Amino acid sequence: MFAVIGGSGFSGDELLTEQEALEIETPYGKTSAPIVLGKLCGTPVAILCRHGLSHEYAPHLVPSRANLWALKKVGVEGIYAIGTVGGIAEDLGPGQIAIPDQLIDHTWGREVTFFDGPATGVKHIDMTNPFDETLRQRLIVAAQAQGMPVRDGGVYVCTQGPRLETRAEVEAYRREGGDMIGMTMYPECALARELELPYAGICVSVNHAAGIGESAQKIDFENLRPLLSESVKSVLGVVKVALMCSKGERKK
Repeated sequence: MFAVIGGSGFSGDELLTEQEALEIETPYGKTSAPIVLGKLCGTPVAILCRHGLSHEYAPHLVPSRANLWALKKVGVEGIYAIGTVGGIAEDLGPGQIAIPDQLIDHTWGREVTFFDGPATGVKHIDMTNPFDETLRQRLIVAAQAQGMPVRDGGVYVCTQGPRLETRAEVEAYRREGGDMIGMTMYPECALARELELPYAGICVSVNHAAGIGESAQKIDFENLRPLLSESVKSVLGVVKVALMCSKGERKK
């Protein structure tokens, strides 16, 4: 069973039939929302809204340890994570989709490991490639199968939030190699790695980052809402095909 973690503009209700919402007890507190188990064309899938059902968790307060631990507990074997981003790269204007292959972390104070004390010991994980390549390729193939332009690779810069970035910060991230800015895929990807859960992200740009393009002087949140809704629907279509690809490969 694979899981889909979604962020802004995501509910996942349209993906599944035979839905059942589960409240999972974890050593790390409550998950951000109930885990919804259901079927996609007969295939079991789990859905989790990382910001909560009413978008009540700011990016730096998402209970990622509880979320990932609970997904592992219900039997998830891999994760597709949906994220909205601000585009830095020229080809990541509003509405464009990217499947990142690298990450730079600019967050602080988050709970980023399950191995943080004498009871658990310390576990060093390899993060040379933070996103699982098999799942990344499934997302790319799924997008191409639907005739959707998709960027293969890119550096995801994870910022603290919830505020957006200054022009100077965006320029600094561009100089260090960043292609897109989000706020949530770290520590998710690292926690998934600790639990040996393959994890890949699919990112949709809802705006140019600060200081770029139509965001040169300010970011107009109201104008982002219609694009956010339509873009997330498109990404869900890609994820649905990727989930079916996962099903097919497991049967071989």
